[in-house]
Amino acid sequence: MKRGSVIGNLAKDLGLEPKVLSSRRARIDTEGSDARYCDVDVRNGELLVAGRIDRETLCEDKSACVLKQELMLENPLELHRINLHIQDVNDHSPQFQEELIHFEIHESAVRGARFVIEEAHDADVGQNSVQQYSLRKNDHFVLMAEGNTIELVLDKELDRETRKEIDLLLTAYDGGSPQRSGTVVIHVTVLDANDNAPVFSQDLYKASLPENSPLDTVVIKVSATDADEGVNGDVSYDFGHVSENIRKLFSINSKSGEIKVTGVIDYETTKSYEIRVKAKDGLGVSSYSKVTISITDVNDNAPVINMKSLSASIPENVPPGTEVGIINVQDRDSDNNKQVRCFIQQSVPFKLVPSIKNYYSLVTTGQLDREVVSDYNITITATDEGSPPLSSSKSVHLSVADINDNPPVFEEQSYSAYVTENNKPGSSLCSVTARDPDWRQNGTVVYSLLPGEVNGAQVSSYLSVSGDTGVIHAVRSFDYEQWRSFKVQVMARDNGSPPLSSNVSVSVFISDVNDNSPQILYPTPEGNSFMTELVPKAAHGGSLVSKVIAVDADSGQNAWLSYHIVKSTDPGLFTIGLHSGEIRTQRDISESDSMKQNLIVAVKDNGQPSLSATCSMHLLISDNLAEVPELKDISYDDKNSKLTWYLIIALVCVSTFFLTFIIIILGVRFCRRRKPRMLFDGAVAIPSAYLPPNYADVDGTGTLRSTYNYDAYLTTGSRTSDFKFVSSYNDNTLPADQTLRKSPSDFADVFGDSDGSPERWLLLLLITASCGFSRGEVRYVLPEEMQRGSVIGNVARDLGLRATNLEARRARIVAEGTRQLCELDAASGNLLISQRIDREELCAQTSTCVIQYQLLLEDPLQAHSLVLDITDINDNSPVFAAGEIKLDLVESTVLGRRFPLESAYDPDLGTNSVHNYKLSPNNHFALEMNTQINGNSYPELVLKSALDREAQAGHILTISGIDGGKPARTGTASIHVRVLDANDNVPVFSQRVYKASVAENSFIGTVVSKLNATDSDEGVYGDITYSFSHLSDMMAGMFEINPSSGEVRVAGAIDYEEASTHELDVQAKDGGGQASHCKLIIDVVDENDNRPVIEIKSATAEVPENSESGTMVSLINIYDLDTGNNGHVTCSIPDNVPFKFVSEVKNYYMLVTDGELDRERHSEYSIAVTATDAGSPSLSSVKVLTIVVNDVNDNKPVFPQNEFNANILENQPVGTFVTTIKANDIDDSSNAKLVYQISRDTNSEASSFLTINSDTGELYTSRQFDYEESAHFQIKVIARDGGDPPLSSTCTVNVFIKDQNDNAPTVLYPVQNFIAEDMVPLEAPRGYLVTKVVAVDSDSGHNAWLSFRIIKATQPNLFTVGLHTGEIRTLRLFMEDDEPKQTLVVLVSDNGQESLSATATVSILIGDGLPVLQELFEFSEESESSENLRFYLIIALFTVSTLLIILIVLVFYCKLCRRRYTYRSPSASLPVFPTTYYTQSFTDFSRCGTLLKDDRYDPFMTTASWRGDFRFSSSTDTDTLKKRSAAYQKNTLRRVSADRASLKTRGAPQPCYMVK
Repeated sequence: MKRGSVIGNLAKDLGLEPKVLSSRRARIDTEGSDARYCDVDVRNGELLVAGRIDRETLCEDKSACVLKQELMLENPLELHRINLHIQDVNDHSPQFQEELIHFEIHESAVRGARFVIEEAHDADVGQNSVQQYSLRKNDHFVLMAEGNTIELVLDKELDRETRKEIDLLLTAYDGGSPQRSGTVVIHVTVLDANDNAPVFSQDLYKASLPENSPLDTVVIKVSATDADEGVNGDVSYDFGHVSENIRKLFSINSKSGEIKVTGVIDYETTKSYEIRVKAKDGLGVSSYSKVTISITDVNDNAPVINMKSLSASIPENVPPGTEVGIINVQDRDSDNNKQVRCFIQQSVPFKLVPSIKNYYSLVTTGQLDREVVSDYNITITATDEGSPPLSSSKSVHLSVADINDNPPVFEEQSYSAYVTENNKPGSSLCSVTARDPDWRQNGTVVYSLLPGEVNGAQVSSYLSVSGDTGVIHAVRSFDYEQWRSFKVQVMARDNGSPPLSSNVSVSVFISDVNDNSPQILYPTPEGNSFMTELVPKAAHGGSLVSKVIAVDADSGQNAWLSYHIVKSTDPGLFTIGLHSGEIRTQRDISESDSMKQNLIVAVKDNGQPSLSATCSMHLLISDNLAEVPELKDISYDDKNSKLTWYLIIALVCVSTFFLTFIIIILGVRFCRRRKPRMLFDGAVAIPSAYLPPNYADVDGTGTLRSTYNYDAYLTTGSRTSDFKFVSSYNDNTLPADQTLRKSPSDFADVFGDSDGSPERWLLLLLITASCGFSRGEVRYVLPEEMQRGSVIGNVARDLGLRATNLEARRARIVAEGTRQLCELDAASGNLLISQRIDREELCAQTSTCVIQYQLLLEDPLQAHSLVLDITDINDNSPVFAAGEIKLDLVESTVLGRRFPLESAYDPDLGTNSVHNYKLSPNNHFALEMNTQINGNSYPELVLKSALDREAQAGHILTISGIDGGKPARTGTASIHVRVLDANDNVPVFSQRVYKASVAENSFIGTVVSKLNATDSDEGVYGDITYSFSHLSDMMAGMFEINPSSGEVRVAGAIDYEEASTHELDVQAKDGGGQASHCKLIIDVVDENDNRPVIEIKSATAEVPENSESGTMVSLINIYDLDTGNNGHVTCSIPDNVPFKFVSEVKNYYMLVTDGELDRERHSEYSIAVTATDAGSPSLSSVKVLTIVVNDVNDNKPVFPQNEFNANILENQPVGTFVTTIKANDIDDSSNAKLVYQISRDTNSEASSFLTINSDTGELYTSRQFDYEESAHFQIKVIARDGGDPPLSSTCTVNVFIKDQNDNAPTVLYPVQNFIAEDMVPLEAPRGYLVTKVVAVDSDSGHNAWLSFRIIKATQPNLFTVGLHTGEIRTLRLFMEDDEPKQTLVVLVSDNGQESLSATATVSILIGDGLPVLQELFEFSEESESSENLRFYLIIALFTVSTLLIILIVLVFYCKLCRRRYTYRSPSASLPVFPTTYYTQSFTDFSRCGTLLKDDRYDPFMTTASWRGDFRFSSSTDTDTLKKRSAAYQKNTLRRVSADRASLKTRGAPQPCYMVK
């Protein structure tokens, strides 16, 4: 019905007055639902349609459909139930579950076969549901309908080849008026019966394939077609019976039929392949074809070089033309690819001479010399004639054996040995070395001394030589003074046979050592007496007195003598010439000198170590001797005394300068105490042990291209430089990268290339004649599988050779590219079987099997061909490719159908291969042979009797293949025939109607029932699938059925309240589309699963707090969807609320007040309404009802305190915030909104001092305040609420004014602008009171505290003023020079934050004669202690300042001392040298720098900096070297750089040096 349609008049039917419906708030509710289907018109009481009413939605398939409604009236509460019976109309058309029904029927299906169709569904009931069906006319099917079962019946047999698909139209009609209908299309697919076998396009396929074709190369594509379709027409390809080798080489794509290469195709292994290919459809029916693949040869085999004979060692004196080896060259390719050329490419004294086919002799072409070339690595190259040509090489190593043809040769023409005298016996003098280019014992050298005499004694008494090393040793000690040199002869002899030798002379030079002390000739000591010399007393300074004469037996500098006076009576009287020995007077002889003078003279030589001798001289000074003028030293004059004076002055200056320099050095070292330095004394030599261990000279040629020499100096500036660079002595040194190479022209080819010369051809003819070139051939025919050791034939007899010569000529069998299957018995000449010979393994399916060998003989070289022809024997049985053949045949297969079978395979040939086949006896099949175009025959299985799957589901047959050998061999295979079903049975349920019950809310997956249907077919046609049909949307999510087992399970929520019974239609369908149906009725058992429902029908959210008791607040409906006790509900609320329930109608409750309400105590009530059913277990539900109590103005504002205190500073501007006054009102909303104002009932003047913010209660000043005028006042503040009527309250506010420093001090005495003078006695002592400054401040507190200070005075240190008293007193006694009139200016300051002040001028007269009053006298010890404190402070300040100045001076001095230093951390500031200074021959292996330790280098630019480029700082772990010997001067400092031009200026990067 349309919305607004009138169903009936409720007012009239219920006897109600329409006019009361509106006042009693009449309304329609649906029981148990929120949906609104109907409504009531309160004006006339009519029941109207309010929403769409659909019977199928409300009641689904139920025949009776009742809609329950309720009419509710209030004041008083009434409830009337209304039942609406909904009638069905034909508003739905019949519908099939599927839009398209599919059937798959075999073309072999018999006439009368039935196929069940699911019926149509109509949501309407009764006459409006489905009543009849009709099928559109067609040629093959008719419709049979019995009750709810609809079947499609085959009326005419199907033919897939004629028509593959058939579409039928099925229509369902209902019985309504007007009639409605629904249609569905039935699509029938005719399935194939597999009655055709695959057919190849060719019986024989031929293809050619180059050898070495890449993998996956397509060889050929075979094609077969099958007239069937689907799985019966899907053709798959496979190989038939082929060898395992063919399966490794080829593969066939099972889908496309492409044959591809999967292995290495080698023409030399097999030249052609014959492959049997099988095509099979989906059910196992197959056919066969043959593929022949011919392999074409390509040049893929390089020639193979085999050394048949080789002399490993050749004497170097063999004549040219000597044969040293025999070489055989083979190539597995054919035709031109097999033709081979062999040659030697190097320039060696050897060549290849062709001998027999594929054999070459390696012979010498010239004289060999082991000392020139001791080994030959000859590369023999063989190249074939293929395109492109291939070649291979073989290296042959030949060693030239040594003969003793070279004598030992000394490295030098003569040798010199130097030995110092007094040597120890056995010490080595020198070493001689001789070389012998021969090898081993021929090159072993033994040294010996040739017999001879030296100074009349045998050489062996002076020297000896080591026979192995050539080291010459001294047998005795030599004396330089006896002889100084001599010569000996040393012989070097080898151990060859015969031995060869050579001699060399060795000169021995004896060097002198200081082994003789000086000998004093004059004065000659005789016993213990002394020589006495007379000296004239009148002798002047420089006069010759005597002379000491001495000699030394040594030579050279060891004989240089020096004379020294070691002791004398008067040390300053005599002197002796250093080298002359002359004794002279140093000065004139005076009277005080002793008359007797004793001198002890030491004579020293210049050897190392020095030797000496002493002598004594006795001098007697006599007056009687006249001075001898010729004895006077003319070199003595006045100039000597002046020179001495100058030397003394110079010595003092130098000493002074030296001491000064030492002091400076000590000061500098003190400044650098953290940087120790080391002065090097003499030439510094850094041993190699101090070089960094991580540096290595890679190329062994040093680190510099040239050598530099460096001289060390020790001067006053030597601390800045330890080394001085001088120029190189070898600037023209040959660069290290140039090497001396020997040109090829230095080695002449002893034997030139003689190719093309007549001598070469003549030599070739001679060798050919000497080798006896011949070739013979013998053929032997033998069967395969002969035992090892069996005799094939006598080769010696058949070739006309002597058996006794075979072993002497090293006769042997050589295989050419095949295995060695036979061997030669050299004693008898028989050819024997050495390994198993299998013709099928060697030659596969080729008709002839031939193996070729070579019989090779030497001295002279001969080769004979041996051919072995292998014949076949019947040693293999026929074998089927598959031991079990499987066929799947439909039971409707027609008679006479043929099924090709794969032939058996026999590797034997001819009569030994397969000849016929035999099938085991059976009732349904026979075996027949079929012949292909190429003549090959294969067996076929023929169906002779109809198959019946129900009678026999499978057949097992045995086929046998028999060959023609004697005895015959047999191979068998089993044939398994499986009979397939034709789907001629429909599924059948065990019951037409199934009944089950299930509890509501059962778990998902709970089994409701299990349906069972059976189908007598098998396989896919016997597999039954279960499903629901005509399932509504609500039912679809509630139950599910397992399509395989038929179990019906719970899939969703089962709710008894929605439906207590469910009726389901179940369909069972087999794999061929045949189906049947049954009905499942499920009863739902109710459980207490629904909680009571609480619905608020009417509610007042807000209640005034002054409401009367019994006022209704809410109307509540409570119900439970369950039935029985599960649906019986009780309702309750808490007891501690002023409300209660009143129930007048079933399931309806009124909530009314039950006492007075007070919003201030409870402004809101949350009432929990609890409804509980009577089920087991019981369920309950709670609904919270919130009721707000509205406020009324029944409370006045309340201040937190009666009085408030506020403080404010004086002189604040108008509008300054004072304080905030707050009051509280516990009422709500406008009743609690407060307004503040100042009461005018108080002092009218004080009420105007402040203003108040009426909303916030904040007080502000309306004028400025002065603390000195008024310090406090009081006001009253009123707070009034916004209620009706309003309520108010009052509080008191006390305001206190705080003082500020706004008044300066006022000086009371002395009066300003009035001249007044105070008198003080001249004799007034220290601390005497003169006068007092009196001042006041109108402020209070700290602001009024005053302090006094003198800011100006005639004499500053004469008077003082008390800080807080203002008393002026004397600081000291008055003096005569003090001014009699003193003027003081006193500053008076207060203690405010911003201090204010005033000044007072005081005039004081010092009067003489005035009395001193004791009461005005006050001597303050505090002042004296104050002065002492100041004195101490001054001393402390001076001390601290002095120390600070001294510290600053020291710091600047230290900085000055370090002005040329750049401090570097030992760990972080290592010197970094640029990589351009590193030579390529140096490699830093550790990557940790160039020094072993962290050393620092400081550059200097001084007057002595030209002497060195850098300075070594001392290392804490390096000992100073102080040796000055000439050996250390040979050490050179080498610069790690390839370019010396980089050493120019100090500004350039500092180079790195290494001592070598």
